[in-house]
Amino acid sequence: MSQFAFLKPEFADLFVLAQKAEIAALADPRSACFHARLALESAVKWMYANDRALRSPYDENLSALIHEGTFRTLVGNTLVAKARIIKDFGNLAVHETRPVPVAHGVTSVRELFHVCYWLVRTYARGEKPAAGIAFNPDALPRAVQVEATGLAKLQEIAKQGQAAAKALAEEQAARLRSEEEVAARDAQIKQLQDEIAAVKAANQKTQDTHDYNEAQTRDAFIDKLLHEAGWLLDQPRDREYPVKGMPSTSGDGFADYVLWGDDGKPLAVIEAKRTKREPLVGQQQAKLYADCLQAEFGVRPLIFCTNGYEHWQWDDERYPPRQVHGFLKKDELELWLQRKTSRRTLASTVIDRDIVERYYQTRAIKRVGEVFEKDKQRKALLVMATGSGKTRTVIALVDQMMRANWAKRVLFLADRVALVKQAHNNFKKHLPSAPSANLIEKHDSKKNDHNGARVCVATYPTMMNLIDEIQNGQRKYGPGHFDLIVIDEAHRSVYRKYRAIFDYFDCLLVGLTATPRDEIDRDTYSLFELERGVPTDAYDLDEAVADKYLVPPTAMSVPLKFVREGIKYEELSEEDKEKWDMLEWEDKLPDRDIDPAEVNKTLFNEDTVDKVLEHLMTHGLTVAEGDRLGKTIIFAKNHDHAVFIEQRFNANYPHLAGHFARIIDFKTEYAQSLIDDFSIAEKAPHIAISVDMLDTGIDVPEVVNLVFFKIVRSKTKFWQMIGRGTRLCDDLFGPGRNKDTFRIFDFCQNFEFFNQNPKMTDGATGQSLSERLFIKRVEIAATLQEVAGDAEVSDLASLNADMRSRLFEEVSGMSLDNFLVRAKRRSVEHFQQKDAWASFSTEDREKLVNDIAGLPSALKDDDIAAKQFDYIVLSGELDLLRSLATFSACQEKVMALAAKLETLSNVPLVRAEMALILEVQTDEYWQDIDAWTLEQMRRRLRSLIKLIEPDQRQIVYTTFEDEIGQGAEIALPDVAVGTDKARFQMKARHFLKSHEDHIAIYKLRHNEQLTPQDLAELERIWIEEGGASEADLADAKAEGGLGLFVRSLVGLDRDAAKEAFGEFMAGKSLNANQIEFVTLIIDHLTEQGAMDPRRLYESPFTDFDDQGISGVFPQAQVQKIVQILADVRRRAAA
Repeated sequence: MSQFAFLKPEFADLFVLAQKAEIAALADPRSACFHARLALESAVKWMYANDRALRSPYDENLSALIHEGTFRTLVGNTLVAKARIIKDFGNLAVHETRPVPVAHGVTSVRELFHVCYWLVRTYARGEKPAAGIAFNPDALPRAVQVEATGLAKLQEIAKQGQAAAKALAEEQAARLRSEEEVAARDAQIKQLQDEIAAVKAANQKTQDTHDYNEAQTRDAFIDKLLHEAGWLLDQPRDREYPVKGMPSTSGDGFADYVLWGDDGKPLAVIEAKRTKREPLVGQQQAKLYADCLQAEFGVRPLIFCTNGYEHWQWDDERYPPRQVHGFLKKDELELWLQRKTSRRTLASTVIDRDIVERYYQTRAIKRVGEVFEKDKQRKALLVMATGSGKTRTVIALVDQMMRANWAKRVLFLADRVALVKQAHNNFKKHLPSAPSANLIEKHDSKKNDHNGARVCVATYPTMMNLIDEIQNGQRKYGPGHFDLIVIDEAHRSVYRKYRAIFDYFDCLLVGLTATPRDEIDRDTYSLFELERGVPTDAYDLDEAVADKYLVPPTAMSVPLKFVREGIKYEELSEEDKEKWDMLEWEDKLPDRDIDPAEVNKTLFNEDTVDKVLEHLMTHGLTVAEGDRLGKTIIFAKNHDHAVFIEQRFNANYPHLAGHFARIIDFKTEYAQSLIDDFSIAEKAPHIAISVDMLDTGIDVPEVVNLVFFKIVRSKTKFWQMIGRGTRLCDDLFGPGRNKDTFRIFDFCQNFEFFNQNPKMTDGATGQSLSERLFIKRVEIAATLQEVAGDAEVSDLASLNADMRSRLFEEVSGMSLDNFLVRAKRRSVEHFQQKDAWASFSTEDREKLVNDIAGLPSALKDDDIAAKQFDYIVLSGELDLLRSLATFSACQEKVMALAAKLETLSNVPLVRAEMALILEVQTDEYWQDIDAWTLEQMRRRLRSLIKLIEPDQRQIVYTTFEDEIGQGAEIALPDVAVGTDKARFQMKARHFLKSHEDHIAIYKLRHNEQLTPQDLAELERIWIEEGGASEADLADAKAEGGLGLFVRSLVGLDRDAAKEAFGEFMAGKSLNANQIEFVTLIIDHLTEQGAMDPRRLYESPFTDFDDQGISGVFPQAQVQKIVQILADVRRRAAA
């Protein structure tokens, strides 16, 4: 007898489907899952058609139906979870090519049994099934011969079913030809709904004592996660595996789940606890199971602890337990196990010097390795100035980690498509041995293979979308897919929006940023679990300039009156006043003054732009023997501003035929081709007019001029913009005349701002409008709880109920199939129960604001204008409830919007609410207004707001005469010492080159001892002929003395450096490493003139041995080398 026989009396059609699933559960699990899903869909649609308590959702698909708020309220969380499992297993059966496990068939039928019991118990008129009835898996048909249903056949059946349902609906609609027939049908439906409502009410008076077995539902969810990771769990040994050696009387135990390798050995053991217990309660039990399995099979499995909500992974030989978002796939576990014996130390794996050759790059790689290997940390943050080779550094790190078997798959994330493409090209160029793929672009098995890539590059939004992608029943990018994630430009805004990516993937994390270490906000350091101001490694702009790996800027602050002060009518010339009076202002400019913020936004003045361009063309650095302005980026305020700049340039320089200066922004079609042309030294355009697009990540070494023609208040962006000019470029100004500086023309006082506001932060990243609305409703509901109290009948009580109902609907629409929602599953499921909204605790409010606000929901509202209006009014409601004076802002905005609606009286929808629209504009309406009245107004007017045409921003073009100053050099914020020193060194080096024949300079170059007279003469010519000041001289002496300072600039003659080591090298049998080590010291002396012995224990000298010089030479020879370096230094002092 069928276990679904209780359906037959009143739900015969449903019984047929359920019985098909039951019969096939063991013999054909694919068919069982398919028919269980069909049965569920049939039951749910019957409920929506007959129970007026249910409200139809945004879509008629099964997922939308079971996640609708009224459905969840009616059936409860337990049955929704069961319905979700039936739906998911049914979908897998139709779409997955792999065999469907028998366990899936049994689970689907079991969960369908509970759903059907509830259905009959709630809606049946006649006899109900006994409360103690239970599903018995042992009673499932075993001897039935069923031909396995193929995937194609099931897909065809599903397609036919959909077509039949559509045809039936069309046929029924066609029958209703008159209003009378429609009315008769509606009356019949109402009568049936009334009857069902009465039956349901009577049935619900009896307490439901049925055991819905929530533990099995929890296990089914764990099974689903394991199935997404590719584990079929179709063998008896997969569950409740018996182990020996437990510390108990019998010594026996049963591991909840064991995941096995192809060699029959355990890869992982999973301990599952009840949902109400913390998962780590089972940590010791899981460890003991791992001990037993290791004793039996000779390998130690990875340990997982779960309660269905939270999952913890414990590699107890290397790391403490850490929370993860799911389970590892078989190949990931096998790789984890294999690495136990095959992984090499990072310290012993040579860094490829063909990828990186600079000492600070190898130092950064070694520091990351130490953090990962010695400190057992899993996150690192590298601060490297723009142009210092961040990408190449991380490519060399990836190469090292792959060769050491620390990383198989790597993900590189950036915030712009252009930066992703650039990174992809760099990986292909410098690491061709590792297949790479750009995940933004379409999969191509030959040119862009997503599946076989070992290095994937993507933007953050692309990766967010890909995480939920299911292929053949498996999550393509599971939590263990990547071994390393690299984040380009790691800063707070990235984490605010996309932290879920880094939480989801269980892997090592490296952040890259060009923002100076002292400018990085506290949040970024905390996210990398670092002390503020102490990144894993740092190489700032001042260091890079001092090492001559980057060039310093010469920043000029150029006063431009209109941009800085605005336009004041009374200060204009009589001619310009006449021009002013002839313009059509449309009464939008009060007091005849224009604020500076409006210049280059709503007002564009020809002379302002012309003077900027003239200043640039006159004072900008040139190339081609001075015949052409060097590559230049103009940072414009907005697109209209960029267009105006381009127009004025072409008007002033028509002979350049419109190619010299071009707009490159996000509105430019084929912008990448323009960037490519701009990157070629001799090719136009030579001026790129950019709005945001070229602020970051574009690598054009030939750039020598930057024009700050907009206000910048983000320190991160400020430094990124400066970084566009710092790269070296050999022979830029002619043979042997390398790029040694670049110029910044700041017309908007950005440098003054950041010099005066050194503690300025970038501020918080804005929340989405939907998130802000959710939080606002939570705050209103929490406040109403205090104000309305326990009152059941009042306007405030109604508002309170409405707010909570709206929030409940939004949370009900959050699908646990989404990885963002899964991470907060416990909180989400709690608030998907209607009872959870009865009252608010402080903890509830924190969970709603911190965990749930901002999660994706099926309850969508695409009417942005209505949502903006909602926020205005809801803010007003909260201000009223809290008696805040800021309520007046809501009143002003609503009255202004109502005035605009009044002008649309010819629109029927608006005309219908005209009485309210007029009333809202009166002062009387707002006197003694309460939150409930405000809420009623919001509901009636919100759908009309989108009809208001947005104000067309009037742009005024003027020809007033502006004023521009000569400009003065200004220091860079916070790093002025380093860059000022660099410019001083440039000036000094130029002077010394022209005085190489001076006796003191000759002695310094050739390692001959200086006398006090030599130094005195050096000081004299330094000040009298070199233009140095007493302060410059004092700074030079502070560096260790004038002699050493000059030596550091001119270097040491190579022959003199070799001679210093001549005696040491003579008569010794040095090996190849020792000879190369000494050669490297000579190279350093030739370049820098002297050497601190401590450098012998840093990169690149540690590339020979971790111990530096002590690992290459015996102690006696170490002491001799240190003595030689001291002697070289001594000879530069008198």
